[in-house]
Amino acid sequence: MLALEMEKYLESELVRLRQQVLTMASHAENAVSLAVQALLQRDAELALRVKADDRIIDRFEIEIDNEILRLLTKAPLAADLRLVTVSMKISQNFERIGDEASKIAGRARDLCWEPPLKLQLDVPRLAGLALDMLKSALDAFGQRDPNAARAVIPRDVEVNEVNHQIHAALVRHMVEHPDTISRCLHWLVVAKSLERIADHATNVAEYVIYCCEARDIRLTSRIATAPAGNPAPATVTG
Repeated sequence: MLALEMEKYLESELVRLRQQVLTMASHAENAVSLAVQALLQRDAELALRVKADDRIIDRFEIEIDNEILRLLTKAPLAADLRLVTVSMKISQNFERIGDEASKIAGRARDLCWEPPLKLQLDVPRLAGLALDMLKSALDAFGQRDPNAARAVIPRDVEVNEVNHQIHAALVRHMVEHPDTISRCLHWLVVAKSLERIADHATNVAEYVIYCCEARDIRLTSRIATAPAGNPAPATVTG
């Protein structure tokens, strides 16, 4: 009877841990969305709020780490142990996503004080791709769905391609218009941060597969696929 009660208690603790990770992830996802909004709408006040709220995500990581250390002392079974260790890895990725959101917000704030850059860039598309990957990876973790997680991984190829196109366009613009170098560098950092957010979403998807199937696919999962069709670039100002 005691063993059964301990098993039920551990199960409830694991449910609580997963919910903590999901809540942290939701904060990180929202931070990215708001940082992109501040960037595209030239909203300095919103950008400052995103940077200030990064502390919330940092606190979540510390609380989750402490909870994981406590759960490890209870000697969970193999499947539960994978969930515990994967939760730590995933929370680390979402903490870094929060950092990237804060970085985007910082560039958005700086760009608010500069004249708009007259250049067509696919930054809204890049942001949409990264956010979609992030949401899908988060859903896969919440539902413990390895197939949904697998579907996230190939989408990183399109993100990399769009980031490369943005980078090339900005480099050309800087060569042709040296007076825009400072503003172009801000947009380069933004695009790189969005690409890194997609990388973290890929990491999360790979950890979900490991948690569900006890298979580490990190060295074999990033299979190159042809990127999806490229719609016309959206105009951004900032």
